Amino acid sequence: MGESIFMSGLAFEVLIDDSLSSVTSTAQLTEIVNNSIISLINDFEDAEWRYPKFQNYLWDNIAQTALSEKERSSLVDQSHSSLIAAAQNLRLTDNDEIGQGSEIAEVFLYGLMRHRFGALPVVPKIFYKQNVQDNAKGADSVHIVIDGDDFTLWFGEAKFYNSIADARLDSVVTSVMNSLSTNKLKKENAIITSVSDLDGLPIAPDLRAKIKAALDNRESIDNLKAKIHIPILLLHECSITSGAKDLSEAYKAEIIKFHKSRADAYFLKQIAKSGSVHKYDDLNFHIILFPVPSKKKIVSAFVQAVAFYKGQS
Repeated sequence: MGESIFMSGLAFEVLIDDSLSSVTSTAQLTEIVNNSIISLINDFEDAEWRYPKFQNYLWDNIAQTALSEKERSSLVDQSHSSLIAAAQNLRLTDNDEIGQGSEIAEVFLYGLMRHRFGALPVVPKIFYKQNVQDNAKGADSVHIVIDGDDFTLWFGEAKFYNSIADARLDSVVTSVMNSLSTNKLKKENAIITSVSDLDGLPIAPDLRAKIKAALDNRESIDNLKAKIHIPILLLHECSITSGAKDLSEAYKAEIIKFHKSRADAYFLKQIAKSGSVHKYDDLNFHIILFPVPSKKKIVSAFVQAVAFYKGQS
C-alpha cells in the first residue's frame, strides 16, 4: 500500500492493490482467491484536488481507445493530430444525459490497463462504438495481457457515478453478470478475431495463432474461463474527497476504510447473483475504485476539451 503507479509521467497514489481475501474483514470473502481490489487517489495542490492532472491523464491515453490500431500507427509522433482524430470518435456532448461520463471512465480504464497490467488494446471500443454500431454492445474495454507464451483476456466494465452506495452497486453487478453469458463472451471473442487490430499488435506469430484458435467460436467457452479477467472501474464522486484539502494520512485512511467497505459490499452482491454463471469460481474479478470531488466539473471540462479538438478538424 502507499505506492505510486507512474502513468505517462503522472503518478496516482495506490492505497490498495491486493487480493480481496487479504484485506477484507468479511468472513465470507476471506476464502475467495480470484477477487482483488485496487484503490487509487489523485493528489492536491494549493488546497485543491488536481483536476488538470486528471484531465491530462485522460488525453494522454485517449488514442488507445478512440482510434484503431491502424489509425494510431499512422499518427505516430503526431500527438496533436492524434487528439483531433480521437475527438472525432467521442460521442460525449453537453446533452448526453444517458451516458454522461461513460467515455471518461472507459478512457481511464484503458490507461490503467496499459500501465498497471501491461495490457494490449485489441478492440478500441470507443472507435468501434462510433464506427460499427454492432460492436458497441458488451464490454467497455477489451484487452489481452501477454504472459510469456500464454495470454489472459480482459473484459472491462467502466462506470462514472455520483455515488457508489449499495443501490448503485446493484446495477453494476447486473451489468457484469449479463456480460458473462456464454453468448456475450463468444460475441466479444468473435469481435476480437474479426477486427484487424490483433494482427497489428506486437505479439509473436505463434502466440497470435494460439489466441485466435482459443477464441474460435467452435471452442467451448468453459476452456477460457480461467483466462478471463473482469476489471470493474468505478470512478465515483466522493464527499470525503470533496471535503479534503491535502493528501493527509487521515484522508488516506478514510478512503482506504471506505473503499474496503464498498469492495466487500460489491462482491457480496455479486456472489449472491453468481449462480447463473457456469464456472464462476474460475473467473478473475478486479474492482478498481477512484474517488473524485465533483463528477459535474470533470465532465464539463472534458466536454469543453472534446469540443475544442473536434473544432480543429
